[in-house]
Amino acid sequence: MSVKLSRRDFIKSGVGLSASAMLAGGTNFLDAGQVGRRMVVISSSNGLKATEKAMELLNQGSDALDAVIAGVNIVEDDPNDHSVGYGGLPNEEGVVELDASVMHGPTHNAGAVASLRKIKNPSKVARLVMERTAHVLLVGKGALKFAKAHGFKEENLLTDKAREIWLRRKEQLSDSDFWYPPKSETLSSELCSYVSSYGTINCCALDVNGNLSGVTTTSGYFYKIPGRVGDSPIIGAGLYVDNDIGAAGSTGLGEANLLTCASFMVVEFMRRGNSPEEACLKALERIGQKAKLWPGRSDENGFPRFGLNFYAINKKGEYGAACMWKGAHFAVHDGKENKLMDSAYLFKRK
Repeated sequence: MSVKLSRRDFIKSGVGLSASAMLAGGTNFLDAGQVGRRMVVISSSNGLKATEKAMELLNQGSDALDAVIAGVNIVEDDPNDHSVGYGGLPNEEGVVELDASVMHGPTHNAGAVASLRKIKNPSKVARLVMERTAHVLLVGKGALKFAKAHGFKEENLLTDKAREIWLRRKEQLSDSDFWYPPKSETLSSELCSYVSSYGTINCCALDVNGNLSGVTTTSGYFYKIPGRVGDSPIIGAGLYVDNDIGAAGSTGLGEANLLTCASFMVVEFMRRGNSPEEACLKALERIGQKAKLWPGRSDENGFPRFGLNFYAINKKGEYGAACMWKGAHFAVHDGKENKLMDSAYLFKRK
């Protein structure tokens, strides 16, 4: 494979991997957002409807946290999105477990839930943890009891499509067990794409008052060990907001983010004067270096075997996103247009 940093400035800054670790690269990226746009919403690539809804609310004067939660609720409620909420892909026992976090810039407060079952809007429960408790994170049965105490109704979150995907994976895991797939059916390319999948939506916004907030919500790694918690509900990993500086969130392999607290890192890089895009790239570069130490997370040449994406907004309304490997996109509404854009990238496959 060939490897490129996404901009020459990044190489000149000295934060890139050593020359021995990469081949010569060129330039291929989209500039981060323009300065001075007061209201901005940024999200992962599955968030076009979320950014549209959030901006609609921002234009009505809503607080940024109200806006982003309403935005991601659209995706959490969508049975055809297998990355979050209702329709999310289950753990190895066929049970959907959800994680989410919210962070409110003006109060620098946060709330989160993890391993939450039977409640399709974990982002709403996370907000209640922030507002109605002295805690930040509730998990498992405790999170479910808390949600029910606040009127949330238990639901079966495993849709027929998600169940089919789970069952096919179970049938394909081994040729020496007692599970056989239907003889007349082959494993579809769509199903193959889910075999080692993880999905999330992150959404951050800057409102008309210049305040920042964010939310990250997920169903986690497909076929995960029951009880596994990724980065999404962990403040500083899957989400971080400093109202004086900026907001950042992540999608992709949560374990890589948990080991580096990289959303916090992105905001700190912005504090030092880096643009949102540059900050995302610097965090990815740090993770790329650490990945060499983690069993099974890098290839024989030392390159990461996983995908990871960051999305960021600063206080001025600049925005940017970056991914570990070329090919990812992000959604952004800049106040004028709601669109998908190419993410900057650290590495490029041949």
